[in-house]
Amino acid sequence: MFQLSNVNFKNIIKYPEINISEHKVTFICGKSGSGKSTLLKLLNASISPDEGEVLYHSIPVTDYDTVLLRREVILASQSVYLSDQSIRDNFMEYYSYRGLPAPDDTIICKFLDLCIANFPLTANCHELSGGERQRVFLAICLSFLPKVLMLDEPTSALDEITANSLLKSLTDYCHKEHITLIAITHDLSLAKKYADELILLPTEA
Repeated sequence: MFQLSNVNFKNIIKYPEINISEHKVTFICGKSGSGKSTLLKLLNASISPDEGEVLYHSIPVTDYDTVLLRREVILASQSVYLSDQSIRDNFMEYYSYRGLPAPDDTIICKFLDLCIANFPLTANCHELSGGERQRVFLAICLSFLPKVLMLDEPTSALDEITANSLLKSLTDYCHKEHITLIAITHDLSLAKKYADELILLPTEA
């Protein structure tokens, strides 16, 4: 699905040859500075390499309409973009950005449940913890049923039980719906437990 060859970003990060399979759960691990978060941004053309090529379905990502690409290849980063409104209002807001009909409460609750975010729809996102906000944002992203869902450290703010519940729920659902899931984690044991494929980035490639 994705291929990276001879990719160099600002002469700071150089990637080995990387292939990411379609409809699989791929975890990316590596030490700080190995370029994990940068890799996700390269995959949906949020940033561009200085050298080398990033292909999506054998076509350079730079050849795609970037808005359409980022709707198809969604990145749920560690920076959470939620307004100081209710959970329901935040779902409505994101759907309005795409010109889509507002989801009903049943749909919203379904995706909140999948993301272990069982909060009242009237709860103000401003009053949620960082980990709770991240899971609400993830629920919004997942509800669009992207072809690719990319997660940057989705369990970094979670305890072990919640982290396992979240990853089990997400990987099961993405397998069922044929969504390609690409996730970064610093926890190699979690990656080995839930990944179909594992990519280990060297600190210096």
